Amino acid sequence: MTPMTPYASDWEHLADELRRLDLLLERAVAAGRSARTADPFEQLRGLVVSNEEVAALLAGAAAGAAPGAGPPGPELRAIDERLAALDRTIAGRLTAGGEPALTRLAHRFQLTPFETRALLLCLAPEVARRYDKLYAYLQDDVTRKRPTVGLAVDLFCATPEERLAARAAFADGAPLVRHRLVRLTDVGQDGPQPLLGRALKLDERIAAHLLGDDRLDPRLASCARLAPPAARRDGVGREGAGPEVEERVRELARGIARGPLGDRRHLLVYLRGRYGSGRRALAAAAAAELGWPLLTADAERLAAGPFAGTEAIELLAREAFLQPAVLAISGFDALLADDPERRRQLGALLEALGTFGRLTFLLGVERWRPLDRPADALLVEAVLPRIGEAERSRLWRLGLDGQPAAAAIDPDVLASEFRFTAGQIGDAVAAAADLARWRRRPEGRIEREDLLDAARAQASPELGRLARRVEPRATWDDLVLPADQVTQLQELCDQARHRTTVFGEWGFGLKLTHGKGLSALFSGPPGTGKTLAASIIAGGLGLELFKIDLSQVVSKYIGETEKNLDRIFTAAEDSSAVLFFDEADALFGKRSEVRDSHDRYANVEVSYLLQKMEEHEGIAILATNLRQHLDEAFVRRLSSVVEFPFPDVADRERIWRVSFPAAAPLAADVDLGRLAREVRLAGGNIKNMSLAAAFSAAADGRVIGMDHLWHAAHREFAKLGRTWSGPAGEGA
Repeated sequence: MTPMTPYASDWEHLADELRRLDLLLERAVAAGRSARTADPFEQLRGLVVSNEEVAALLAGAAAGAAPGAGPPGPELRAIDERLAALDRTIAGRLTAGGEPALTRLAHRFQLTPFETRALLLCLAPEVARRYDKLYAYLQDDVTRKRPTVGLAVDLFCATPEERLAARAAFADGAPLVRHRLVRLTDVGQDGPQPLLGRALKLDERIAAHLLGDDRLDPRLASCARLAPPAARRDGVGREGAGPEVEERVRELARGIARGPLGDRRHLLVYLRGRYGSGRRALAAAAAAELGWPLLTADAERLAAGPFAGTEAIELLAREAFLQPAVLAISGFDALLADDPERRRQLGALLEALGTFGRLTFLLGVERWRPLDRPADALLVEAVLPRIGEAERSRLWRLGLDGQPAAAAIDPDVLASEFRFTAGQIGDAVAAAADLARWRRRPEGRIEREDLLDAARAQASPELGRLARRVEPRATWDDLVLPADQVTQLQELCDQARHRTTVFGEWGFGLKLTHGKGLSALFSGPPGTGKTLAASIIAGGLGLELFKIDLSQVVSKYIGETEKNLDRIFTAAEDSSAVLFFDEADALFGKRSEVRDSHDRYANVEVSYLLQKMEEHEGIAILATNLRQHLDEAFVRRLSSVVEFPFPDVADRERIWRVSFPAAAPLAADVDLGRLAREVRLAGGNIKNMSLAAAFSAAADGRVIGMDHLWHAAHREFAKLGRTWSGPAGEGA
């Protein structure tokens, strides 16, 4: 016997399978023709049921026999011989090697031979329209161009037992229906049809796959993207992920390429890290290792997409199998929400991956410990840690390399000021280059201002929902404080700028497990410049300042305050923003003696805040009017405490001077020294009075005079609920 050769292509195998279907259709036509008696109403078949036809139907219905069942005549025997020969050819060529698309599909979906042939029956009209007429002829109805369950049973089942068993292939839990390979529809206008009368429609994506078209399923276009296979390259770690994690992921991918993972069919890798930490780059590296495309999807869009229930999730997992592709699902935290619908969607995803998956990456931020681990999947977690300042400095240099940039840009300072991931650094450099071109910089040169604006644009939207952004417009010239306090504030800025040198190059970071952030307490009476100083520090460092809205943070519900604080600190890390807690004693008050459950939970909140402050590596500034109300353990952990005293006469005069812009028209009789001596209020009140006097003068159509300033002083004292007798030697 001549050795069989494997099929050279999917189509070559499909062509043989279609020839087999043609023989079965030919046999059915011949069998029907031989079973028919002379009928005067032959021309009206399908419209009129004659007595002869009824008699023939009753004769063959005794045991549920197939139409035309009985001893085959010479014509049928000849067709059967050709079928047997073709079956031997197909089986031999499949045994010789290879796995064509139809066979691979049947193997992965665990289809029976009958189910596989039913699939082919639905595929045939996608290849040639002649099958429409053949199906209509065999179903005795010119309007029935789609195959029905009954036609599949008639063609592929030889005995009544086979016909009854075949019905199970179209149950809701059977592979053909459960995996949406085919869809059953009612035909006709008489309401729901019995199972044998229901039409079969092949899923369009399955049809395209079997015919060699592996473009992304159009139904996934709104939530998924398919990237072609990329060339393998080393050094993905430069994009954020460490070399150890990268090599382990590549090793696991090579294991997938070699075959099954022991008793596990599927590798599920949960990559946990911040945006830009290199999670997607690792998934791409694994895909390149296998030579597969990378299929990416967003979990939030999947869960809230246009499909009902879990259909999009199942289609996505099936798509990864059909390609085949490495699947990466970003925003996986969306499926971890404590919500019944999201739990159902997560369960559907894990079930679908158990059926279709080979290598899947779930990209998230939160910790995930599944209660029901997938039985046939190897589940591993890889945490992508924050990169250190030395690495951030290297990535800033790498990003700016080749870009025309100003010499004044110091990557070490950028690394200290912005605790970005590799992805965020790349985004910031690209955005800065765009800004430089928009601002018509000479030769497109990136200036420090461009980088700072681009970096600040990376601020987390989550932080904007929990805190109020303060525009840092003031400068050091606007701040009036004793020299020692100004020096303390400038030292804080120096610590922020030189963290890379101290923690990285000098090794102090290796000595500290926590407390690497900057936390300062600004203490003093209202209006003494605490908020202004925080704004100046943020502006000097090129960072955004967010003032925490206590009404959005403190909750009467147990545990909610801690959750809100955790979101704030996490968002601040992601955006490298300066946090400013005004009236901090409301959050960081002293722990009290436990008398009831409320005291216990209040103390838990304070202890939790102490922990978060120690872990936070950014800049957090707290302001309080009542330092004595703060917990001593908390104050001890602060990097710096700056006292903001009530301004003396000289400082009040300076505040009056800086309160008026250069363009403000002041009358010759304005005596700022006298105002400083007689109006004993803090800097915030002085700014209010300056502005109120300016509006009064504008309304009078005159320059700002002493009468406007005295009037503004009266109003400010009244607002504070205090009495003031007016300037010495003058009436009110």
